[in-house]
Parts: sequence; C-alpha cells; structure tokens
Amino acid sequence: MDKAAVTLQVFFEDPFWVGIFERVSAGKLEACKVTFGPEPKDYEVLDFIRKGYFGLRFSPAVEATVKSRPASPKRMQREARREVQNVGIGTKSQQALDLQHEQMKTERKVLSRQKREEEKQRLFELKQQKRKEKHRGR
Repeated sequence: MDKAAVTLQVFFEDPFWVGIFERVSAGKLEACKVTFGPEPKDYEVLDFIRKGYFGLRFSPAVEATVKSRPASPKRMQREARREVQNVGIGTKSQQALDLQHEQMKTERKVLSRQKREEEKQRLFELKQQKRKEKHRGR
C-alpha cells in the first residue's frame, strides 16, 4: 500500500504570511505556495484546507526520499516543535516550486506571443481592407 503525506508550513515572508503545502506520495514530492496576506488564524487555515485544498495547483513531482519510522508520540511532538521553529522552505520544496514557476512562466510567454501575433495579424488585415477601399474609389 502506498503512503501519502501532506504537510503545511505557515511562515512570515515579508510582507505577507505564506503557506507551503508539501505532498509526498510514491517517493515524489510536489509543492504549492499559498499567500495568506495578514497573519491567518488557526480556524482560517483549517477553513482554507477544507475548502481550497483541492483547487491548489501543485508543482511537477520531484524525487524525494521518504523515511518511515514508527510513530512515537514524544517524537512527533519534538518534530512538530522543530517544524514550528524551523523557518523557511525545505530544499526539495524549493526545487518543486521553482520548477512550477518556470513552467508557469513558459506558459505565459506562449500565450502572450500568440496574443501578440493575433493582434498583429488583425491590424494587418484591417490595413489591407482600408487600402482596398481607398483603391476602389469609395
């Protein structure tokens, strides 16, 4: 059976509060960055997870090593405390987010190029139409 784990880190990245969702499944890590704005309350974060989690766009998968240990309650407490004190993004998450950013940038470039070409073609056809009307003596 495949295990999947999702973690959320909320931290202050000047000037906004940011959340990083990390999803690990089948040895692959995917990440998504969410900007909250002002400091979110616990119930606001929980509400966002309930309503907005399935609408998130995760980055392409990156290889990740998954360590499986028996779940000791004290160890889980220590890890949670460490995660709260640890500020920043894990390197694998950063790679995944950078990959997603590059992908979005190339998509944006392709769309803007298409729009630019379409506008250029439309103006050219309009100019040709005006020339034909002038030539006909109207």
